[in-house]
Amino acid sequence: MDPLFVAESIGVSFYGNAVLKSASVWASPGQITAVMGRNGSGKTTLFRAALGLVSREFGAVRFGSRSFLTPHLHRLARLGLFYLPDLGLLSRRHTLGWHLSVLRRRFPTQVKDHVPPSLDVEALMGKKVWAMSGGEERKADLALAWTRNPSCLLADEPLAGLAPKDQELISRVIRTMADEGCAVVVTGHDARPLMELADQIIWMVAGTTHGIGSPEGARNHDQFRREYLGPGY
Repeated sequence: MDPLFVAESIGVSFYGNAVLKSASVWASPGQITAVMGRNGSGKTTLFRAALGLVSREFGAVRFGSRSFLTPHLHRLARLGLFYLPDLGLLSRRHTLGWHLSVLRRRFPTQVKDHVPPSLDVEALMGKKVWAMSGGEERKADLALAWTRNPSCLLADEPLAGLAPKDQELISRVIRTMADEGCAVVVTGHDARPLMELADQIIWMVAGTTHGIGSPEGARNHDQFRREYLGPGY
């Protein structure tokens, strides 16, 4: 199936230093793509450049049938893309219930009317974000993404810093979104949960990306296994 979202050959420099030399990412309906790489390898910068949140020097962005010379997150969001940053999606002064009510008023015919019980956020509906733990806040973030019912989800480090139980719970919800047709990209560096979650792997290293196929293909990719996974994987 053709990708719904593509950011191709993205280049970004900060203060004359090339952070991204030629990096690409893509999202296909019904699939989860994991962009894996060490901390500082440029995964977040790739997302932010593709969404117009940082300037890029070159590269192309396409969403659906439309190409964007200058992408803007608000325009992509109206077309069905949801960006889940690693931090700061929700207003810390408000509750999850408040955020969901605002979303449903803003998009009355385009959102889901429920949050999956498996996400276990009922106790968070009346809790302000500043009082949530890291795991609770990540579940609240995903509750908002689920409710928005996007056609494409870009989730930056959705499993980082979470207990294994919360990683498994969030992974199940992301998998359900993909099974319902959403095109999903997640980033991270923790190989085991990402390899269990993903349908395909993109390896980010030295400012570039390498599509290395399925998790099984990634395990059999000599360079990826040697330089990233390590001998004990």
